[in-house]
Amino acid sequence: MKINNRLAAVFRGIHFFLLISLISCGVSKSIRHIPDISSYSLETPKVNKINDSTFSFKQNYLTKNKQQLWELYIKGNPLQLGYNNGALTQNLMQKQEEIFFSKVEGFVPSKFKQKLLRGFLKWYNRKMYLNVREDYQAELYGLSQYSSDKYNFIAPKYLRSLYLHGAHDIGHAMQDLAMVGCTSLAVWNENTEDGTMLIGRNFDFYVGDDFAKNKLIEFVEPETGIPYMSVSWPGMIGVVSGMNKEGITVTINAGKSKIPLTAKTPISLVTREILQYAKNIDESIAIAKKRKVFVSESILVGSAHDRNAVIIEVSPDNFGVYRVQNTSKVFCTNHFQSEAYKDDKRNQKHIIESHSEYRYEKLQELLQESKKLNPEKMAAILRDKSGLKGEKIGYGNEKAINQLLAHHAIIFSPEKRLVWVSSNPYQLGEFVCYDLNEIFSGKKPDETLKAKTELNIARDPFADSEDFNNYQISKVLGEEVSNAIDHKKDVALTEDFIPYYQSMNPDFWLVYYQAGRYYFGIHEFENAKKEFEKALTKEITTVPDRKNVEKYLKKTLKKLK
Repeated sequence: MKINNRLAAVFRGIHFFLLISLISCGVSKSIRHIPDISSYSLETPKVNKINDSTFSFKQNYLTKNKQQLWELYIKGNPLQLGYNNGALTQNLMQKQEEIFFSKVEGFVPSKFKQKLLRGFLKWYNRKMYLNVREDYQAELYGLSQYSSDKYNFIAPKYLRSLYLHGAHDIGHAMQDLAMVGCTSLAVWNENTEDGTMLIGRNFDFYVGDDFAKNKLIEFVEPETGIPYMSVSWPGMIGVVSGMNKEGITVTINAGKSKIPLTAKTPISLVTREILQYAKNIDESIAIAKKRKVFVSESILVGSAHDRNAVIIEVSPDNFGVYRVQNTSKVFCTNHFQSEAYKDDKRNQKHIIESHSEYRYEKLQELLQESKKLNPEKMAAILRDKSGLKGEKIGYGNEKAINQLLAHHAIIFSPEKRLVWVSSNPYQLGEFVCYDLNEIFSGKKPDETLKAKTELNIARDPFADSEDFNNYQISKVLGEEVSNAIDHKKDVALTEDFIPYYQSMNPDFWLVYYQAGRYYFGIHEFENAKKEFEKALTKEITTVPDRKNVEKYLKKTLKKLK
């Protein structure tokens, strides 16, 4: 289902929420809130521009590597971390903000509805600051000083920065608006080439290709706690994928959520706290347990000290830990597996109706085929585009491990403190290797960030293939079909447009469903019938999607009577 269609349902509820916001004293208090930064020393950064893609301030450093990944090294107290981050990444951060908010404007073109949305966000986020650590608030305050003035009409800079840290959670809570279908796995002992632990993940959080262009790999040395690395985007201090110097790794996978009435702690700040303060699995669990979250999420935690991995499963009103027994592998998609959720109806429904269980089974199949994993074999699993038993299910199908929309993929070797980060496009580009022992050794970052390139994993040949080029074309053509369906174009599609569009990704159910919708809209019901019937012969992503195709076929058959 298209994101803007889902937004329509959300707006029906926002009118009600906005009325509440007008009488809620909590809103005005949260809007005026500024964190107390008086206890932190601060030196306002004076950035030294070395060249167009390399900047420094004292020991803080930002550069772009040859794989086009930005690498950021920062250190200091919370406020100084925020300032150092903001000063070095200002142009990137402002560009990211522009991409994100222009995307929202595209989803919500109506000025009135944009105003409603702003009112709703202020009301919904009214308690977020009460659930975010004061040191993280100070860091966000420092970072936000380098935000653009262009979006002050949405919220003041600091609050906007705070809200953006809950964007993943809010999108997820609002009926799964964001396309999130992440896959992760951990293997060790008999399942790896040398017996040490390997963890891999695809972060399938998609806000458009532009949003994913400027990936940022952060290496952070905080004044208190443990140095760590994470992969995300400019303007983000939370963690979606990362590892600390003690060999703790965290990755997050969305679960099925009900919509809570207020935002609490963004999940990325819970995982940030784990990386900064946990040395083992028990400490990680204790941190996750004391935070109040507002979405359902699986946190896969790997630990070098424990030589084990667990999944911490959190939600607004439940908490569970999934530990494997008598095996040395853990799989995590988008449903819960712990005893705490075995009777959870939302989770059970999600397993039946979504693509989560299918990807879980695909992971099992790939582990049977590819034994004794090493980093290269792990990358091959994360890049796999086929269905069960090698079936062709179309490029971009969310039932695949590789859905060709990942913001990034990452591979950890916790015991060796090595990490590999994918470069564009998606997880198909070269995986760049970093050594945390080297990077956090006290040497200059311009020297340590260049380490371990001999361990890089080669670019996937698929990225340079005709099939991939055709897939990219099919995405662009798909937008044109969507516009035609929504009557955004005055001119009908040419006669050969649909067959050409389908030839670019012939195994994907959506190209036939979209064609059927188009023909239905222009009253060519015989053509619509053929396309819906073709769609039903393909591997359709979810049960609701299949029901939708069947519903349209039924409507078409009625028109033909």
